[in-house]
Amino acid sequence: MKRTLTLALLLALAGSAGYWWWNHREKPIAVQLARVERGDIQQTVTNTRAGTLKACRRARLSPSVGGQVSRLVAAEGQRYTAGQILLELWNHDLQARLQLAQAQQASSEALQRQSCTQADLARREAERQQALLQRGLTSDERAERSQGEARAQAAACDAARANSRVAAAEVRVAEAALEHSRLRAPFAGIAAAVNVEVGEYVSPAPVGIPSQPVIDLIDDSCLYIEAPMDEVDAPSIRVDQAVRISLDAYPGRFFEGRVRRIAPYVEDREKQARTVTIEVDLQRPEDSERMLPGHTADVEVILASHPDSLRIPTEALLEGQAVYVYDAGDGRIHRVPIKTGIGNWQYTEVIDGLEAGQQIVVSIDRDGLDDGVRVRPEKSEDR
Repeated sequence: MKRTLTLALLLALAGSAGYWWWNHREKPIAVQLARVERGDIQQTVTNTRAGTLKACRRARLSPSVGGQVSRLVAAEGQRYTAGQILLELWNHDLQARLQLAQAQQASSEALQRQSCTQADLARREAERQQALLQRGLTSDERAERSQGEARAQAAACDAARANSRVAAAEVRVAEAALEHSRLRAPFAGIAAAVNVEVGEYVSPAPVGIPSQPVIDLIDDSCLYIEAPMDEVDAPSIRVDQAVRISLDAYPGRFFEGRVRRIAPYVEDREKQARTVTIEVDLQRPEDSERMLPGHTADVEVILASHPDSLRIPTEALLEGQAVYVYDAGDGRIHRVPIKTGIGNWQYTEVIDGLEAGQQIVVSIDRDGLDDGVRVRPEKSEDR
C-alpha cells in the first residue's frame, strides 16, 4: 500500500513537471521570410501627396460681356476645333450696327472712287492746258484755273480716301463688338463642362473674383503630371531625369516619364509638409490615349540605378543597418549587421554582410523578435 502511494506521488510530480515544462517551453514565433537575391535596384524619391494628371492646355471660358444666351453649340464631351463658335449671346443690335457700318463703308468707297475719278480728269485737263499754253493756244488765266481745279480735286480725293479708312475702322469696331457676344474655342479640345442653357443670362465675372466658367475646354491631346515633392528631396531632382509613373486608374501598370519642370519655390500649405512641385511628361504619347485629366498619379523620380545588385526587401531592414537572418538548421534567427547602398520603398541594395540565397525576416514588427529567438516560417518565397 505504501509503495502504491509513493508511485502515485511520483507520477503526479512527473505530470506536474511535464505540465510546467509544456507551458513554459520556448514557443517559436511565426514570421514571414524572403530570400536575398540579385536584381536591378533604383534609388528613387516619391511624391508626398497624390499627384494629378493635367492637360497641357485648359481654358475656363466665359463671355467678356453680359447678355442672354441665344445659341449654344457646345455640349459636354464633344470636340471642337480652334476658332469654332461655342456660344453666342443675343446680338441683333450689334449685327444691325455692323450692317450699318458696312453700308457706310460701301458708300464711302463709292464717293472715293467718284472723287478720285474727278481728280484724275482735272489733272489731265491741267496737263492739257499747260501744253496749250506753251504753244500759245490758251490763256494764262485758263491754265492757272485748270491747275487750281486739279489741286482741289486731288485734295477731295485724299479726303474721300480718309473717309473710307474711317468707315473701314468703324466696320472693324462693329465686328469687334459683335465678336464680344460670341465665345470661340481658343484651341482644339473637348468641352469638359457646360454650365449654361439657352435663354439664360450670363454676366462677366468681377475683376479679381473667381466665378464658375460657362464652358470648361480641355486640350486632352497633351497630358502631364503635376506632383508635390518633399522639400528635402527636391535638391536631388533634376530636369530630364527618368520617372516611373503609376495611376490609380491603371493598377499594376507603370508608365515612363521625364521631369520637365521644377518649381523655383517651396510651397507652404497649412498643416501640410512643405513641398516643391514638379511637372512630368509621359515618354510615349500613346500611353495617354485613354487617360483622363484629373486622374490621381504617383511619380518615382529615379536618382540612380544599379543593375544586377544584391538586394533585400526594404521592409526587412532594422534600425542600425541590420537584418534577422534565418538559420534553417536550428530554426532560430540571428541579427546580422549589413552595409547598404542605394534603395527605395521596395528594395535596398546590400553591399556587404549577406549572400544570395539566404533567408531573412520581413515581418520585423512581430512581438518577441530578437537575436537567437526560435521562429516558425509562415511563408518563404522569392520576393
